Amino acid sequence: MALIGTVAAEVLIPLAAVIGILFAVLQWYVVSRVAVPPHDGVGGAGKGDRENDGGGDVDDDEEDGVDYRGVEARCAEIQHAISVGATSFLMTEYKYLGAFMAAFAAVIFVSLGSVGRFSTSPEPCPYDAARRCRPALANAAFTAAAFLLGATTSVVSGYLGMRVATFANARTALEARRGIGRAFAVAFRSGAAMGFLLASSALLVLFAAVNAFGLYYGDDWGGLYEAITGYGLGGSSMALFGRVGGGIYTKAADVGADLVGKVERNIPEDDPRNPAVIADNVGDNVGDIAGMGSDLFGSYAESSCAALFVASISSFGADHDFAAMMYPLLVSAAGIVACAATTLVATDAGELGAADEVAPALKRQILISTVLMTAAVAAVTFLSLPRSFTLFDFGERMLVKNWHLFICVSAGLWAGLVIGYVTEYFTSNAYGPVQTVAQSCRTGAATNVIFGLAVGYKSVIVPIFAIAGAIYASFRLAAMYGIALAALGMLSTIATGLTIDAYGPISDNAGGIAEMAGMPRLVRERTDALDAAGNTTAAIGKGFAIGSAALVSLALFGAYVSRAGIRTVNVVSPRVFVGLLAGAMLPYWFSAMTMRSVGSAALRMVEEVRRQFDEIPGLAEGLAAPDYATCVRISTDASLREMVAPGALVMASPLVAGTLFGVEALAGLLAGALVSGVQVAISASNSGGAWDNAKKYIEAGATEEARSLGPKGSEAHKAAVIGDTIGDPLKDTSGPSLNILVKLMAVEALVFAPFFAAHGGIVFNHL
Repeated sequence: MALIGTVAAEVLIPLAAVIGILFAVLQWYVVSRVAVPPHDGVGGAGKGDRENDGGGDVDDDEEDGVDYRGVEARCAEIQHAISVGATSFLMTEYKYLGAFMAAFAAVIFVSLGSVGRFSTSPEPCPYDAARRCRPALANAAFTAAAFLLGATTSVVSGYLGMRVATFANARTALEARRGIGRAFAVAFRSGAAMGFLLASSALLVLFAAVNAFGLYYGDDWGGLYEAITGYGLGGSSMALFGRVGGGIYTKAADVGADLVGKVERNIPEDDPRNPAVIADNVGDNVGDIAGMGSDLFGSYAESSCAALFVASISSFGADHDFAAMMYPLLVSAAGIVACAATTLVATDAGELGAADEVAPALKRQILISTVLMTAAVAAVTFLSLPRSFTLFDFGERMLVKNWHLFICVSAGLWAGLVIGYVTEYFTSNAYGPVQTVAQSCRTGAATNVIFGLAVGYKSVIVPIFAIAGAIYASFRLAAMYGIALAALGMLSTIATGLTIDAYGPISDNAGGIAEMAGMPRLVRERTDALDAAGNTTAAIGKGFAIGSAALVSLALFGAYVSRAGIRTVNVVSPRVFVGLLAGAMLPYWFSAMTMRSVGSAALRMVEEVRRQFDEIPGLAEGLAAPDYATCVRISTDASLREMVAPGALVMASPLVAGTLFGVEALAGLLAGALVSGVQVAISASNSGGAWDNAKKYIEAGATEEARSLGPKGSEAHKAAVIGDTIGDPLKDTSGPSLNILVKLMAVEALVFAPFFAAHGGIVFNHL
């Protein structure tokens, strides 16, 4: 008998979510006490003077002769421009996505309603024909509602993340005048505000949806949690378009700014003379912040939905043990509390004193959160679960003990830590792989590209073994439910993951603002140090997202196979093998589309930046202002136009495969996309991260070897910039979007499984 009953579960889950939201508000409040002069009544949180909550003086020796008030006013002006640009883009994007949400919700309703010929009469339950369950029409309506709820939550998550980031970037730059420790604290607290707000809101909304839907479904838990899977589909649908659209936006601006500014004109990064610089900073927020927030929200929603659905057809569902059913959400609730304790270590245990302390501080966050979460998972497991229970594994009964589930969650949790550390090794300029890539720049861009690709390919090995190990252990102990819990374990520290992931773009924007506002060299060196560590943490965040996507997709795949009535997936069956080949091809097709989209948009950006330098008198000398608005418009138009085709490819593939070729061919398609997509995503993300930090390694000149390759503007540095521009769309557009591809296709297949089982296979059934 479990110690945590229904009432306790009903209280603890929302309580943890509320604690997380309050913790996020507290972090936001502390950051807001850093003074930024108001810009036309917008964006000011302080009094406009040079005092802040922590006291401390600007280093007058380093800033001698600098107009403090002019710098602060310029920071406020740039922050306002970035915020307006990001908000304008997201509002335009969400307007189109709103129409898509309504149309696709209608498709869900019609497709699932047609399974029972839109009957309003109770029907035999899919897993127990002796019982009567809610009609197909009701399932269709509630699944469509869950889809809209998940999509809306994903959109709001992305928007709130963007608002937090644009609120914090100038404050981080201003605090960098007072020391790297203060700047780090502002950037980290801002990331925490976003991370805890998103993680807590996602948990609270999902818990509320379960209870609200339960009022209608009553004891039909199979139907309830089947309808809830629409929540994950809605979250990942919006995440796909957010990642692709935001990725195209930011990389078009970034590539255009770098190729003309750094390589052709030999001016610094984020130089205000560069017409694409505002678009580049806006892109950091709409791609790396809003897109990333929606992405990890989608992963969380899908892993939770997969675990809940599989549990609903176990003895938990049969016995109506609510506390045990809510075990996945209790794990997530414990994760919020553990991550809050972890965050206090970074923000309150002491102030950083040197640049080389930044990366270790971020790295410790991952380790501490993993250790604390392991203890929290043990407590939740033994308090909320009975000692043993029964799972229905593809029609066979499987006896599972509660400590088995502890191992499953822990396997995913520690596999995530392994992936994070391996990703750091291959993308941080403190280690050999990135330094080797930097050294290869001596002989030009070609060797830089060759070495960067090799690093990305090699970085796949250990993460795949870690994922495989977690899958095998989890499946042996608790079948597909175990794999779903392993995915949830990897995402149980999502608040910390989002914190260190959002920290990177915030620091990057702070560096851009420092450069454009004319701050002293020392300030830019500090923000560059923060940014270099942020590049690595962003790569780690992508590694977590990709690893969890593999586990989530496999769990959803198992749920799909069960719901579609497939007894076995035989890879030598022609129907399955054809789907397998097509699925393995999809990540390459998708990557080709996104890479071409970035290239096409970047080409127009390069042409516009060149035109302005050629046609605006005095621009190169800093005597005239560039036309930032035109570059922002180019990125906006390109991203909104180019995101449609890749998104349509992903959304249409399961529908076409299931409808035309049947449930077995679709099973092959999902398996092929999973195996291929995860490996392409890891290699693309890590190659891009290695190229980026190889460039920063040369620019920083922190070692004798790095100084021999520099300074900025040297031939080796130009080669590194070219490698970085190649890697940008790989690590920020194609790579992170692929993890959404594999999990979105899987959850879409699960949602439409009843329709495919009833009406699918139009082509293969006649051949």
